[in-house]
Amino acid sequence: MRPPLRELDRPLGLVVLALAAYGLATLYSAGQTDVPTFVTTIWQKQLIWLGVGAVAVVLMFRTSPRLLEWATPYAYGISVVVLVFTLFVGTGGGTAASERSWIAIGGWRLGQPAELAKLAVILMLGRWLAERREAPATLRDLVPPCVIVGLPTLLVAKQPDLGSAMVFIAILFTMLFWAGTKPSLLLLLGSPVIGLILAFSTVTWGAWIVVLVALLVWWRPYVWEGLAVMLANLVMGVIAVPLWQRLAPYQQNRLLAFLNPQEDPRATGWHVIQSKIAIGSGGFLGQGFTHGPQKRLAFLPAQFTDFIFSVVGEELGFVGVLVALALFGALLLILLRIARRATDPYSSLCVFGVTGMLFTHIIENIGMTVNLLPITGIPLPFFSYGGSFLLACSLAVGISLRVAWEARQSGYAEL
Repeated sequence: MRPPLRELDRPLGLVVLALAAYGLATLYSAGQTDVPTFVTTIWQKQLIWLGVGAVAVVLMFRTSPRLLEWATPYAYGISVVVLVFTLFVGTGGGTAASERSWIAIGGWRLGQPAELAKLAVILMLGRWLAERREAPATLRDLVPPCVIVGLPTLLVAKQPDLGSAMVFIAILFTMLFWAGTKPSLLLLLGSPVIGLILAFSTVTWGAWIVVLVALLVWWRPYVWEGLAVMLANLVMGVIAVPLWQRLAPYQQNRLLAFLNPQEDPRATGWHVIQSKIAIGSGGFLGQGFTHGPQKRLAFLPAQFTDFIFSVVGEELGFVGVLVALALFGALLLILLRIARRATDPYSSLCVFGVTGMLFTHIIENIGMTVNLLPITGIPLPFFSYGGSFLLACSLAVGISLRVAWEARQSGYAEL
């Protein structure tokens, strides 16, 4: 049965439209600088992508979850092949010129395959988890989902695009949690990453090992599981320094700037310092739409992509930021409601995976503009310029709208 467009989930549709309009207006403002650049008209290209996204929403809304579930392995396989292909022919740009994350033909960048691969991973992981009668209960049970997510994660990290790799990992943990995996098991799964982060300080890493041993004694996992977790954490402690040395210079600079932007304010710390100045100068009502001085004088870097949220803070102030956060919060809550009311596990897991993906993007992008998180270069949903992620978000919204419609057809009332 093909659902009519008039039966779209209104709360989700209205929030997405509001975010798209807000983002387009901000993108227009980002191009209004004292010295005109290509950014001046970039909002027009984004408008075209919004049109493409609207078509994608309609197509996915009219695609049955059963058909989507059947096509999931093919979508996942194609995304992995394209990621491998990207490693050989991919290009970079901007501060990440050494990356190989873009597909380009004749100098024209077509997009980032990693953005669409995130959606393919959500669908594939949702299918695997939905086919199980019980939630994963041991580390052995977690091997297949880790392989599903780990393969594209490694390919994306090899580009290297650590920001997108982090999103893949976040998708894994959020979907495992929604499937019913115990938080204690998730902590054991993620403990090597914690050990890697803390390994740069001998004292904190040693304290973490003591805490981990205590947790293993308390939770009493299988002996082989406990040994595997401890071995993984010890290995992370050994490879931490060599791994740091293998990072690209711009990635090292981003992490160092996160720890202390003032150490090199004219180079590695420039981005975050200017972002904080822009947001701080906005005050309660902001400097006025299109009138942000940091943006107009080109002090604010990447104002149409990574740091577009800084434009909101500078020009619309606390009120503008609050409106944006309220819209993002409403989007996440609506998606959570749809996931909870879905008629089958596959649909529920997919919508919750989309929620986890968007939440990670929102938190990381906004967090890096105020120096609460390292700069990773991942876009802000419906705000940052770029067709790949906007298309992925549109497809995700279309899937969520179809799941919401199916839930209403089964008897649920709208909120």
